[in-house]
Amino acid sequence: MNHRTSGLSEAGLRRLRGVLTRHVESGKIPGLVALVGRGDWTHVEALGTMAPEGGAPMRRDTVFRMASTSKPVTMAAAMVLLDECRLRFDDLVEQWLPELADRQVLQRVDGPLDETVPAKRPITVRDVLTSTFGLGMDMTSLGTPIMDAVFEQGLTPNLPEPMPEPDEWMRRLGTLPLMHQPGERWQYQISSDLLGVLVARVTGRPFEDFLRERVFEPLGMRDTGFHVPGEKMDRLPPLVVPDPSTGEFLVWDAAEGGRHSKPPAFQGGGGGLVSTVDDFHAYFRMLLNGGTHGGERILSRSAVELMTTNRLTPEQQAAREAMARENVHVGFGQGQQGGWGFGMAVRTYRGDYAPLGQFGWDGGSGTSTYADPQNDLIGILLTQVGMSTPDSAQLIHDFWTTLYQSIDD
Repeated sequence: MNHRTSGLSEAGLRRLRGVLTRHVESGKIPGLVALVGRGDWTHVEALGTMAPEGGAPMRRDTVFRMASTSKPVTMAAAMVLLDECRLRFDDLVEQWLPELADRQVLQRVDGPLDETVPAKRPITVRDVLTSTFGLGMDMTSLGTPIMDAVFEQGLTPNLPEPMPEPDEWMRRLGTLPLMHQPGERWQYQISSDLLGVLVARVTGRPFEDFLRERVFEPLGMRDTGFHVPGEKMDRLPPLVVPDPSTGEFLVWDAAEGGRHSKPPAFQGGGGGLVSTVDDFHAYFRMLLNGGTHGGERILSRSAVELMTTNRLTPEQQAAREAMARENVHVGFGQGQQGGWGFGMAVRTYRGDYAPLGQFGWDGGSGTSTYADPQNDLIGILLTQVGMSTPDSAQLIHDFWTTLYQSIDD
């Protein structure tokens, strides 16, 4: 399909390449791969090099650490189980996750860990799917005893030590009180990792095995998983983070010998996947197609609609907006789309060039993946630059702004 029939102008795509090239030539982004998709048409830009010092060029099949853009994809495993009635929204999770039975809840979020009250009700599957089960990453509560305990227990990714195997992770999680009553408040990250443990226990299989059989293989996502096999290691760039004071690139995670060079102890649904632009395009195209791919149904249309529409009440929404708007320095603007579905953001107000209904998410490793039902548009931008400075976030912003200017139908 040519650009004219794709509905994106030739001039707009040249502008897009120019904007991406400018970021790479600035020296702040060593390299990137971007994909734009509309219907069966795709346009890909692979610019720069895999490492800051140069060397191998970026390619269309370069494998990236997807970070939090893993969340929309790993959610599909739970939706398969809901479609098959092996999970129900109001099932109590304690039948599979007994570590979360009989919860205690902090009297004050910033209070001592032993000042608690009993939970008003048990945690349900719905609470986990909507990230409202009562515990999570809260950037407005850094330095409190509960957030310090979350870090000390190794319950989050990207710490110096990798997360422990799932049963030990659950044991540690079960030693902590909840920050909020189940279903009361939206909180980030931990629900997505908990989801992977839940799926594994419901199915009696490793989380990745179930994802591979029911999602990755049917969609042809051959390069997606929780580690990079040895024969593909030359396609994985190092993950680098700029020193905020000097801009010098520091290697956060090497390719050879790094975290993704072998299967992890914990298959993190919240941020553990590696993938490529084409694999993620196949997944988001399936969502835009209402759950089908190549004539095969992966998810029901109803499941996709649930995932990609806002699931938060106004009270829950307020907590999410507080994280995004009052802590812009943390994600440099990430998260300011309004709503949250299952595992991804959903735009409920128009704060930038994207229309209402656009869904997807960004990742702290400099990744961005969204689909737009109104324009039948998918955009994917992958870098290997962590968000310790605004550089990769500004690139993501410019990518989307320029892409939307290219629509010409």
